[in-house]
Amino acid sequence: MRKLKPRYRNLAYLLFFVLFVGVIVVVFPSGKKDMSLRLNNPRNIRGVISYKRSFGDLNDVQLAAARTNGIVPLDDRDAVGALGDKLVHLSNNDFYSIDSLTHSMPYLVPRASELLSTIGSNFLDSLDSKGLNPNRIVVTSILRTRHDVNRLRRRNGNASENSAHFYGTTFDISWKRFNKIEDETGRPFQDVSSDTLKLVLSEVLNDMRLAEKCYVKYELKQGCFHITAR
Repeated sequence: MRKLKPRYRNLAYLLFFVLFVGVIVVVFPSGKKDMSLRLNNPRNIRGVISYKRSFGDLNDVQLAAARTNGIVPLDDRDAVGALGDKLVHLSNNDFYSIDSLTHSMPYLVPRASELLSTIGSNFLDSLDSKGLNPNRIVVTSILRTRHDVNRLRRRNGNASENSAHFYGTTFDISWKRFNKIEDETGRPFQDVSSDTLKLVLSEVLNDMRLAEKCYVKYELKQGCFHITAR
């Protein structure tokens, strides 16, 4: 049997190495992405989640629903008191946490307030069913007056002048930050990664959206889901 020349022998070794590495990657994929939780959505290819594709309800769609179901936009915060039971005041509770609101106020119309509580409750139930430790969602933006939007636009030129947040039907939920619930006995809970929590929240929102309870827009730069009650 003829021996390979050194040049061809090195090439054969290189090809063998490349094939070996390829087999390892296929058989033992990287564990960086937790794909055990997947949206049941036909628009997702091969089970890989595309948040932008799955939650693409743009401002015009949300704005139409907000105008139908919400209040008349307020010029400033002093006008809130005159609306009485048309708005529900929100505060931290078992289902969600309110972020430090700098350009909005913690008020929603009853329909949207109920939707927010349902999302928070379903999120906790979903975590429990998957054997994951409890976390509350964090609400980062709620009702805005025209004065609030004008202030926000001075800081963020991309903020919409015609905002669905005017109507008390719309709120933002962070997909970056969650409020870990500690055990009452002091037993330390294992942390759940933000990527996993984001996936679970996505499943909950997807179910609510398919049930025609809300519109949802995935906001990449703002790090939130922008949600309007239907």
